[in-house]
Amino acid sequence: MLLGPVLRHVGETTATVWVQTDRPAVVEVLGARASTFTVAGCHYALVDVTGLVPATSTEYEVHLDSERVWPREGSAWPAGRIRTRGGNGPLRVVFGSCRHPKPDEPRQAALLGIDALDVYATRLASIPSQQWPDALLLLGDQVYADNPTPQTWRWMAARRDIRQPPGAEAADFTEYVRLYVESWSDEELRWLLSTVPTAMIFDDHDVRDDWNTSAAWRDHLTAQRWWRERIRGGLASYWVYQHAGNLGPEERAADPTYRAVVDADGDAWPVLARMADAADTDPTSIRWSFRWDLDRARLVMVDTRCGRVLTEGARAMLDDAEFSWVEDSIATAATDAVDHLLVGSSLPWLLPPAVSDLQSANEVGCARGSALAERIRQAADLEHWPAFRASFDRFTAALRRVAAEPGAPATVSVLSGDVHHSYTARARFDEPVPTPVHQLVSSPVHHAVPGHIRLALRVSWLRLLGAVARRLARRSGVPDPAVSWRRTSGPHFGNALAVLRMDGRRAKLTFERADAHRRRWLLGPVSEVALTGARERVAPIRR
Repeated sequence: MLLGPVLRHVGETTATVWVQTDRPAVVEVLGARASTFTVAGCHYALVDVTGLVPATSTEYEVHLDSERVWPREGSAWPAGRIRTRGGNGPLRVVFGSCRHPKPDEPRQAALLGIDALDVYATRLASIPSQQWPDALLLLGDQVYADNPTPQTWRWMAARRDIRQPPGAEAADFTEYVRLYVESWSDEELRWLLSTVPTAMIFDDHDVRDDWNTSAAWRDHLTAQRWWRERIRGGLASYWVYQHAGNLGPEERAADPTYRAVVDADGDAWPVLARMADAADTDPTSIRWSFRWDLDRARLVMVDTRCGRVLTEGARAMLDDAEFSWVEDSIATAATDAVDHLLVGSSLPWLLPPAVSDLQSANEVGCARGSALAERIRQAADLEHWPAFRASFDRFTAALRRVAAEPGAPATVSVLSGDVHHSYTARARFDEPVPTPVHQLVSSPVHHAVPGHIRLALRVSWLRLLGAVARRLARRSGVPDPAVSWRRTSGPHFGNALAVLRMDGRRAKLTFERADAHRRRWLLGPVSEVALTGARERVAPIRR
């Protein structure tokens, strides 16, 4: 077993375990078996374990062709466990984004600091499994296809001439495989993924920096001779390593791409190459967004990258069919008696107000044909929700509607990453709603943020700057949004995770940062935010 096991979707009586092997094999978990499928010479399996008992915890092993390969012989880590849904106790959801693998160059490793997920895994291994989280959400940039480690850079140089485009960046499926194997072979992360159900969504670096920023960006990239194999490799590897496990067993069994892959006579690469070609050119060909129901909490994970419509004057974060699916998944949280609605979006919905208005004003300039505005958009990464203003307004309306319903959840929270600092913000709508709606951002897990970037991020939150940006946006013809927001915690810097605890209809968020303490790295709280109530209660924690 080269990689895994990774525990993916878990229901009341089912669980999905993903593995990568070095040869074709039959993979067995708790009596459930699956034969591997092959993609570009690599071998994978998704084992669907059924017949489990709701609200139970079961140790499991992984066998390849009847030989036990997990847990590894002599491992000091606790046995992997599958903990099914169906209980009435508190829920814990951990989330974060932006995780670089460990480089072998000491100076670069020192700049990156300690991996927050490594420290978190070490902590979990020392506490009872009843205290483990119910889900881990990885909100983008699980791999960095455009910024590989020095060791992967050398591996690429031995494989091809990196003086030729695309240079020292992932060029095809094989090189994306290398990125995932390097990242997920980390001992601590490998154990963590084996025992905590994990949902994932891509952001730009999982494919390429600034992916699908604009029509001009796409026109430039698609004209490059190397782009077709690059985007095929990025989307096919994402489907294999991340997307397929996001789906529950029934949904995956009905998925035509999955059926074609597992039923392929031989290597299934042509199936995924066709899927990737279609997904890159036609956002309606596949829905990357998905939904998990976690007892009385619901997670709606939104694709904010591949489903974009980039036509100037009609830009949208999602095609209309997928946006309607997202709206329906949000709206039914009220009728389905959901206590807490979590909406995953790799890109934050609510940015610093000055940045938000700048992005909306820039979109207007680009729509008017300004070449300068387009250069600024690409140089400054102005491609978040406010840069798709019609979609920002539509998404805002969907959140306000569910928060206003008589049977609304106790909290509505948008969970995001990407921006390399952590914060919380509370939304205030033009038409008040009883349910609190928050933006919760946790970033990064393992990434260097230079001092001048930290300063710029702090400045971006200044109210005076926000007022100036709002006036400029109005002069550009941008209407005021139907929502305002106030930062309630942050900005916090450093490698960190966010822990969301839900108990009945109460919810609390804790930011935990990796810091050195007496020559040891520990993960400790820096801020706690109570999300329920007329006003959130924020408790900064001195370290």
